[in-house]
Amino acid sequence: MVNSHSLRPWLMLRAIPGVGDAVLLKLVQVFGDPEAVFSATQAALEDVGCRPQLGEAIRRGPDADAIKQLDHELTQLQQRRISVWTYLDSRYPAPLKRIADPPPLLYVQGTLEEADRRAVAIVGTRKVSTAGRAFAEELASDLAALGFTIVSGLARGVDAAAHRGALAGQGRTLAVMGCGLDRTYPADHRQLRESIEKQGAVLSELPLGAAPNSYHFPRRNRIISGLSLGVIVTEATVQSGSLITARLAGEQGREVFAVPGFVKAENSRGPNSLLKDGARLVESAQDIVEELLPQLDAPFREQLSARGTAKKRSGFVLAADEARVYAALSVLPQSVDDVIRRSELPAAQVAALLLSLELKNCVRQLPGNEYVRLSNEIP
Repeated sequence: MVNSHSLRPWLMLRAIPGVGDAVLLKLVQVFGDPEAVFSATQAALEDVGCRPQLGEAIRRGPDADAIKQLDHELTQLQQRRISVWTYLDSRYPAPLKRIADPPPLLYVQGTLEEADRRAVAIVGTRKVSTAGRAFAEELASDLAALGFTIVSGLARGVDAAAHRGALAGQGRTLAVMGCGLDRTYPADHRQLRESIEKQGAVLSELPLGAAPNSYHFPRRNRIISGLSLGVIVTEATVQSGSLITARLAGEQGREVFAVPGFVKAENSRGPNSLLKDGARLVESAQDIVEELLPQLDAPFREQLSARGTAKKRSGFVLAADEARVYAALSVLPQSVDDVIRRSELPAAQVAALLLSLELKNCVRQLPGNEYVRLSNEIP
């Protein structure tokens, strides 16, 4: 819950015209905390770069209307059970604190845990293909099941698939929003958001009431990458905000991964361009694990090794006809007619075998009576 007494000075300092996040953070880092900023002399404020007018405004403090507004926000935070972590809070995520421009305040619904330091972001286009959605879900589920926290932005398309995959993998997931936490954007993701809060957290740097304006999202993206060890771009155009996230990840010293796609597909141009620039190619969760392994703590590396051995021992086994149908499929959508033609089996038998493979979680049926294989692994 919110400690109104300790949070109020932060909101008061932020309420002063001319004190944006960068100025707020600099003042707190120099003087130690907001109370010390308000107690500073005019000369001391000017010595750290404040213009005379800004120094005078800080010494006066916010006006009555601003005080009334921030007190209303404090009440709303209590009523909505939203936590606010300041940059000086011991709970503030350590990886985020190390980026060049960390948010001074972090609004949180749900819980953050120590294990969330092992986070991986999965981002991509809102207009994701059926196969792209299935792959994003599978990748997130596999990584979450291994113990990684999945970070994304709660948007439609790849973001939603990443969150749902993490939830399906019984793992943790964090959603970073480009609006105040008193809103859900998009509104039809309310139920997904509630599930995320139970298995992770929803976060924002923006105050309550902040609308999902387009200029909020590029800054939101630096938090997604800042919380993560690496960023995976699945499907995205070259103008996609996902490439902004990838660029920010590179600037922050995070790993950048990309899922290759068909060269003529618009949604493949983004990740393919990242691959040309040196991003790591991703075909499965194992590609991410191998690249991130040196950054992981020893106990977690041992845990991953044990799980990998168990997986090898428990590899799936298919009957001859199942294997034939499985081999006729790929990670790209195939129509039933294509599967019949490639497997050279009767239509009725193929239908029964596809159902059997689906029950074994080896394939997935997509809209339009198409199927995809859920792994490149051949039994």
